[in-house]
Amino acid sequence: MKTKTEKNRVRKPQEPSAAERPAEGAVSRTLFIQATQALDAVLAFDYPADAVLSRHFRDNRELGHRDRGFIAEAVYGVLRRLRWLRRIAGAEATPRMLLLAWFARGEGWPMRNFEGLASATERDWITSIKAAETGEPSLAERADLPDWLAERLLAQMSEDELIALAHGLNRPAPLDLRANLIKTDRDALLERLQADGVRAEPGRLSPQAIRLAGKPALQKHPLFLDGSFEVQDEGSQLLGLLVQPRRGELVVDFCAGAGGKTLQLGAMMRSTGRLYAFDVSEKRLAKLKPRMARAGLSNVHPVLIAHEADAKVKRLAGKADRVLVDAPCTGLGTLRRNPDLKWRQSPAAVEEMVAKQGAILAAAARVVRPGGRLVYATCSLLAEENDGIVDAFLAAHPEFRALSAQEVLAAQGVALETGERLRLLPHVHDTDGFFAAVMERAKGA
Repeated sequence: MKTKTEKNRVRKPQEPSAAERPAEGAVSRTLFIQATQALDAVLAFDYPADAVLSRHFRDNRELGHRDRGFIAEAVYGVLRRLRWLRRIAGAEATPRMLLLAWFARGEGWPMRNFEGLASATERDWITSIKAAETGEPSLAERADLPDWLAERLLAQMSEDELIALAHGLNRPAPLDLRANLIKTDRDALLERLQADGVRAEPGRLSPQAIRLAGKPALQKHPLFLDGSFEVQDEGSQLLGLLVQPRRGELVVDFCAGAGGKTLQLGAMMRSTGRLYAFDVSEKRLAKLKPRMARAGLSNVHPVLIAHEADAKVKRLAGKADRVLVDAPCTGLGTLRRNPDLKWRQSPAAVEEMVAKQGAILAAAARVVRPGGRLVYATCSLLAEENDGIVDAFLAAHPEFRALSAQEVLAAQGVALETGERLRLLPHVHDTDGFFAAVMERAKGA
């Protein structure tokens, strides 16, 4: 088992709220040059966009909060609509041309905003693309997806569904919090946040979730510092509910990453029993330790493993009451947060992930005790990484049977029509895209 995908890293900088954006017409030539440089680096697609932006901001510390917000929003805007922008501006458009096209067509800037920012020749070009007809775009162009990805998704849904999904993926993600059940409950946390002037409301799906209006900076808020909440997408929180850990159990988070779901599981266990957090990255596990302390958890045991067949894994064979496999994946369900992934992934990457996912799930299954529960999950949209993996596993492991995700959630007060397997989509559920299957090992196996 190798490293997890970018989905589990802390993503900075977050996209700015509307209140953080500079007023139209307030963009200086220098700031536009900074945005062009940042976009140029991101479009090399050598590293995740958030990491590239963070590096750019570290190298340019003179940039203020609003300037960083402008650059981040411009870069993410271009990444979301890159296919459409290249159709408008030309396949060989430079980063500067793409930015100009984005502000002209995507943001709808009037021509006066480009005065002092663009040359006379550029302003003539902007005028022309403002009036340009895009003709008859292909389905992939309409969806702002690479051809290969549009084709695979179209095999799973209709054209109308694909376009609706694409529009959902092109909207910025909201900011969700998870109440730490060790220290508070959702209602009490919500009341305290609102008393502090934070605009928030209960989540629609998870009983532990709070959704914020905008993206306020809460890293220094007393309730964050005392561990009362963690930032976690509401859809992600449902994965913990599918595991449904109980006090005193032995639970394994097989691909823990930085530990967002580990912390949720530990809190649901009320810091009792033993919760093993396996991962192949020492750096990610190191980030988990201060989060455990802040959350008030003493039952979490981070364990560095070399791969899924590590001897540390084998020592737990047949002992775990519950095992979560939040498998490394292409992360295509997180495009609202990471729009660069659709341009950085490839069919070859999917094939590599599928082989890795099958091996990880098979190894994790050996840890489950008879009568125990196994949950396989991804934040991918592709059937190869989801149903394909689970179907192959169940065919090869008759000692496991499928449970209904809908029934597991309903037993915890979550009324969500999912069918046997959980499928969350941004345009339907307003969460990241998630898949999960719940399985149980036969008691005599």
